[in-house]
Amino acid sequence: MGTNMSFPKTEKVSEDGENDHLRYGLSSMQGWRGTMEDAHAAHLDLAPSSASFFGVYDGHGGKVVAKFCAKYLHQQVLKSEEYIAGDVGTSLQKAFFRMDEMMRGQRGWRELAILGDKINKFNGIWSPRSSDGNDQGDDDWAFEEGPHSDYAGPNSGSTACVALIRNNQLFVANAGDSRCVISRNGQAYNMSRDHKPDLEIEKERIIKAGGFIYAGRINGILNLARAIGDMEFKQNKFLSSEKQIVTANPDINTVDLCDEHEFMVLACDGIWDCLSSQQVVDFVHQELLSVTKLSAVCERVLDRCLAPSITVGEGCDNMTMVLVQFKKQQQKNNLLQLTKTEMQ
Repeated sequence: MGTNMSFPKTEKVSEDGENDHLRYGLSSMQGWRGTMEDAHAAHLDLAPSSASFFGVYDGHGGKVVAKFCAKYLHQQVLKSEEYIAGDVGTSLQKAFFRMDEMMRGQRGWRELAILGDKINKFNGIWSPRSSDGNDQGDDDWAFEEGPHSDYAGPNSGSTACVALIRNNQLFVANAGDSRCVISRNGQAYNMSRDHKPDLEIEKERIIKAGGFIYAGRINGILNLARAIGDMEFKQNKFLSSEKQIVTANPDINTVDLCDEHEFMVLACDGIWDCLSSQQVVDFVHQELLSVTKLSAVCERVLDRCLAPSITVGEGCDNMTMVLVQFKKQQQKNNLLQLTKTEMQ
């Protein structure tokens, strides 16, 4: 969604990191789009359970909802009673709905207005590390009086595809058409489903809530059936949040990680419009034979998907990809033994 430029912006914002259990690389590129509306999150060893969290947020109609989610969604997961009690799935679901709640009212309006100005002047790509990373002021998220106290929330929106790794379990929550794919012995397995309006389960909810589908879009406008934000499609006071025309309700999938799991990819639809899940897995496998820096692998995927001209169609969108490689148990044992040897 959005207008295209005469020439693509191919500068990238990339990042790498690792801990004892995994390593990751990521990269974002504006491409042919006139603005950059993607955001992402990557956090290792988060308290209180040393979890790792990764997210890709693909905005539409503006960038602020994606940026808001990148800044706050993981915080809401970790602080919930359900998460502390070990119910990660419920904590993820509640965090998705909580984003819509937090963006309403004077406080929500103010936070979105602030985020609208905090961009990296290099090329407009944003991640939480380029903002006030120490802002923990959402603990109470108190109601604020002001001229926007009745603000219903933004009409722009964002997908959210997030992965949380805790105690060797992978939890994936998704709303929209960003996607998470895991490679097991070279075979691609989708850990999320693309929420398009013409899916039967989505179509049924949309029509029951008073919407319609035209040319594959909700009310002829939105080509997603689930998203955070898009409050104009969430105004039916007689329906729960799960049953609105557009819902933030995520699908949640879980897998117990084993040595056969090699890596996972989270990416926005700018990637998946160009390559299938298996093609991405095959491409990453091939690149890992000669490239050690995971962000460099992501950059090559972005370059592979970028359209040669705006007349092509696919490959003209913003692109963001996160690649997470799981360290094998033997590697972990070797690392532990090396640490012990150094301490002697």
